[in-house]
Amino acid sequence: MSNSPKNPANPIAEYFDSYKEGPGIWKWRHYFDIYHRHFGQFVGTAANLLEIGIYSGGSLDMWKEYLGKECIIHGVDIQQDCKSYEAERVKISIGDQGNREFWKVFKSQTPMLDIVIDDGGHSPEQQLVTFQEIVPHIKPGGVYVCEDIHGVQNMFSLYLHQLSQNLNACQNFQNNPETPERRSVSETTEFQSRIHSIHFYPYVAVVEFNKESVSELIAPKHGTQWQPFLE
Repeated sequence: MSNSPKNPANPIAEYFDSYKEGPGIWKWRHYFDIYHRHFGQFVGTAANLLEIGIYSGGSLDMWKEYLGKECIIHGVDIQQDCKSYEAERVKISIGDQGNREFWKVFKSQTPMLDIVIDDGGHSPEQQLVTFQEIVPHIKPGGVYVCEDIHGVQNMFSLYLHQLSQNLNACQNFQNNPETPERRSVSETTEFQSRIHSIHFYPYVAVVEFNKESVSELIAPKHGTQWQPFLE
């Protein structure tokens, strides 16, 4: 991850570096590479992005600029004054991200989301409630980002690390060395069918969702000459 002050290959970093006046934006610099790596696929699409914790509101316009004219930005904050940031293609909801009842109402009033960024209260308890409540409201192919996960024994980080172990599950595993098209097959669990990957960066975790439901993981067998070592 680059910490260079100018990175023209990254339009989010370029926007931030050129931003001098207006509503405040406060981000760790290494976050911009993470954003562009995981959000680039949504540029120019009618993506719905949710940012939790909007503070001075500057990042709302940053996301609009980055994603393009078709996106819709949703903001959530506990401070009532943040309602003033509502604008064209920007919708603001006021509520406590640690309150499950708030999320039930929010989901009933908001379309399914492509991108979720949790930059809210930053406590592990809030992050956990938000993750559990909002994940069912993320579209296939969507991305969930939790920022500012601080501390080596952070409870939410430990939760996600433990959750990631489910990606390694094997069920009804079959090894068919005589079948030319398939050598090994494992049926996916419900978790593997939905979750594509979980990524960890300094202070940040990213969960990516499969674009389509995956029913099995396959290791194809190609070629005609095989050593007998595995027999």
